[in-house]
Amino acid sequence: MKFSTIFLAAAAQVASAHYFFETNIVNGATQTPGKYVRDTTRATKYNPIKFSSNPAGDIRDGSYADGPDIRCNQGAFSNAGRTEVLTVNAGSEVTAKLAYGAKMEHPGPGLVYMSRAPGDNVKAYDGSGDWFKIFEEGVCRQGADFTRDAWCTWGRDTITAKIPANTPNGEYLVRFEHIGIHRSHVNQPEHYTSCLQVKVQNGGNGSPSPTFKLPGGYKDSDPYANFSVYNGYKSFTMPGPAVWNGASNGGGGGEPSNPGNGGGCSAMYGQCGGNGWGGATCCSSGSCKVVNEWYHQCV
Repeated sequence: MKFSTIFLAAAAQVASAHYFFETNIVNGATQTPGKYVRDTTRATKYNPIKFSSNPAGDIRDGSYADGPDIRCNQGAFSNAGRTEVLTVNAGSEVTAKLAYGAKMEHPGPGLVYMSRAPGDNVKAYDGSGDWFKIFEEGVCRQGADFTRDAWCTWGRDTITAKIPANTPNGEYLVRFEHIGIHRSHVNQPEHYTSCLQVKVQNGGNGSPSPTFKLPGGYKDSDPYANFSVYNGYKSFTMPGPAVWNGASNGGGGGEPSNPGNGGGCSAMYGQCGGNGWGGATCCSSGSCKVVNEWYHQCV
């Protein structure tokens, strides 16, 4: 009996619990793979990206979280010129979808970033500029299994984010990422990422910030890369900068994974400060602790 290449790849993917974003959804319709989402050149596309400090035997396809593949995945820029550009209205949603019917079944956060292409020519942009975060999701169900379905992304095959209404018109990379942190307790987070090419129209005059660079924005010494999902729920520090709040003068302060407010102050586990933060700097319960330069949290 013969098995198709796609069938075998799908079977291997399900067996390994690995996955990759291959396409996007427009008006409820799944687009042709590679039409708007940059394809990769990886020998095994669903393999994760890990830090170069991890054991050599755990590195897949020579891709490193502290190397340029962390931007849009291995070889993605070589496919930029033949990837189409999706026109989107500022304030509308964009969605990326996994290949082969896979689901995100590793614990960990979902993140979405944007980076404007120089000269508004995204087909010629390698992602080496500034990135700003427009969305993040972490824990949605604190009482659920912290190694599985406590996480918002568990069992889903898509990540969706809204393009901030005040995003300036132009061409951008929109970077979707899921980070599996089931091995972060041994300093081996797994990054799954792909980029969508978009042209934003009907936008505003916002100044997206805070920003960071890729590679460089993620380090193996970061809290998320040294975090244990075992032995029950605990507060999780999001990687990267704060979510841009869409303000014209920049600043963080988008909704955290555990939003909430009490008396004008941030709720327990909410953000209460950090570089670019424009929200509350007091806590309705607990106290404000400095986690890193971007993120102070009520604990």
